[in-house]
Amino acid sequence: MVGAAALLLAGLAGLAAAMGFREAWADPVMRTLDVRVQGWPTEGAPVRMALLSDIHLGGGAMDDARLRWIVAQVNAVRPDLVLIAGDMIVGHDASGAAPRAAGLQVPLSGLRARLGVVAVLGNHDHWTAPAAIRQALEGAGVHVLTNTALRAGAVAIVGVDDAYSGHDDAAAAIAAWRRVGGVPILLTHAPDLVHRLPRELTLVLAGHTHCGQVVLPGWGPLLLHAPQEHWRRLYDPQLRCGIVHQDGRTIVVTAGVGSGTMPIRLGAPPDWWLVTLHGRGG
Repeated sequence: MVGAAALLLAGLAGLAAAMGFREAWADPVMRTLDVRVQGWPTEGAPVRMALLSDIHLGGGAMDDARLRWIVAQVNAVRPDLVLIAGDMIVGHDASGAAPRAAGLQVPLSGLRARLGVVAVLGNHDHWTAPAAIRQALEGAGVHVLTNTALRAGAVAIVGVDDAYSGHDDAAAAIAAWRRVGGVPILLTHAPDLVHRLPRELTLVLAGHTHCGQVVLPGWGPLLLHAPQEHWRRLYDPQLRCGIVHQDGRTIVVTAGVGSGTMPIRLGAPPDWWLVTLHGRGG
């Protein structure tokens, strides 16, 4: 009886792992959001922004071919801006990170957007090879923002470096935004940064959470704390996934397109967002 139960559990675990592997390798879902913002130019046309995150190149669910395919999917909707919210490669230390970083350049150089491609780094980037990742991104034509802002048409991308690894300086990024002007869009990796932002930043785009990655029915995310970091909390559960309205602010948390070291997703399929900005009366 015990043996039969053990076999049943093993079979169910194997089935779940197979389903999770398939979900991790599935085409990312394109999700959409229209946002009407204050301060939009009276005659300004809408701006369409593609939000990607958590590529995790070199992980069990992201290789060169899959990343190229995702780039092609993003290009197909012809966004005005492409924003990448960190965690470009997989890894917790520098071991083997340099070739993974270099592998970003060619596929990401294929991204096309009339107002450019902008990125911030994530915690895994800082833990592995930040200089090499930055070099590869810049070689691909990606603007990497480190606690600063970049004007792109009517909007300003306010790029705050990763808070989870302690590299954020929101005050410096906000000061840079005040110099360049434009409607502010805050781009960062870990969404918990919102708890320390001024209210005037009303749209925040982030990743990091993988939307829980493994989300069990009736239970929720399997892990909310990181075993490799002394069980530190990974993120605020209220900011786990999707569109969150909080304190007059809209926060978009993408599940990301990769899956980190573990090539399994359950109940949290990979995704990316197409966010369209309009004026209040547009």
